[in-house]
Amino acid sequence: METTDTLSDVLQTVKLTGALFFMTDASPPWGVEVPDGAALAPILLPGAQHVMSYHIVTRGACWGGLIGEPAVALEQGDIIIFPHGDPYVMSLDAGGRAELDAEAAKAVFGMLADGRLPFTIKEGGEGTDRLHLVCGFLGWDVRPFNPLLATLPRLLHVRRPASSRDDLLSQLVELTISEAREKRAGADCIRLRLSELMFIEVLRRYFRNIPYGQFGWLAGLRDPFVGRALLLLHRQPEHPWILEELAESVGLSRSALAERFAQLVGQPPMQYLARWRMQVAARLLADGAMKVSAVALSVGYASEAAFSRSFKKATGVSPTAWRRSGAHTKRES
Repeated sequence: METTDTLSDVLQTVKLTGALFFMTDASPPWGVEVPDGAALAPILLPGAQHVMSYHIVTRGACWGGLIGEPAVALEQGDIIIFPHGDPYVMSLDAGGRAELDAEAAKAVFGMLADGRLPFTIKEGGEGTDRLHLVCGFLGWDVRPFNPLLATLPRLLHVRRPASSRDDLLSQLVELTISEAREKRAGADCIRLRLSELMFIEVLRRYFRNIPYGQFGWLAGLRDPFVGRALLLLHRQPEHPWILEELAESVGLSRSALAERFAQLVGQPPMQYLARWRMQVAARLLADGAMKVSAVALSVGYASEAAFSRSFKKATGVSPTAWRRSGAHTKRES
């Protein structure tokens, strides 16, 4: 049977988009306080619902952590991700001291976004130790339903692999550095796409190493029965699924699938389907090419009125208002 890549489906539907991508060459003393995603979105990707960031250590070592929480030690090859857009600090100091505060950082990001700074920026003082970071900022949708974001922690530390053999992430980093050196036409666009690819590869690395017994959407994706159920729901969100049919399709009893799905994903299968349908509809409406009635049919509603009621319940706005807002940031009172 033909298969669908569920992770790709989610990433495409929540519109993962590169916002800013650059490299940092730092020496002591160095530290930067990065403001939250809500403050960065208007600067880096106007209209984005949510902005997150990740950093890859390509040389040296440093510390990174959420504001007010202990910092994490990062070594060469490590990656740190802040999926929920929380404010954080990156520094060469274990104490997390930031020479560049949040307001100064916003000014630097603004100049980077406007092309007023080079792709590789040098920061810090006169120290001899060097730190090289690949820094990526990405936008994606969080409303009405982003199952991937919901399963990720506030801080994600992915350690370098024990073996670098066939390391796709390293190859992407090398390609990025090559693009920066060559300065060819279209380089900015290519680097942003590379930023997206790096983040996806980091997610895949994290996915491969999720401990068994851990819960969440990605853990459900790896489970042979729940993963199959997710595959079917994503491949055919318009199908009039009932729990009995879904359970039979994956080879479990109705009660076994309901329990297993809810335990791993955090909600029953039919509730998940209802929420995912609203996310698919939100993306179709935002893209603007389909009539509301056609969107309703594409997510399993025979009645436009019934779809509109469900959509407003899920998002707080009508389908027409969601489409009109464009950035999905306004809510009807």
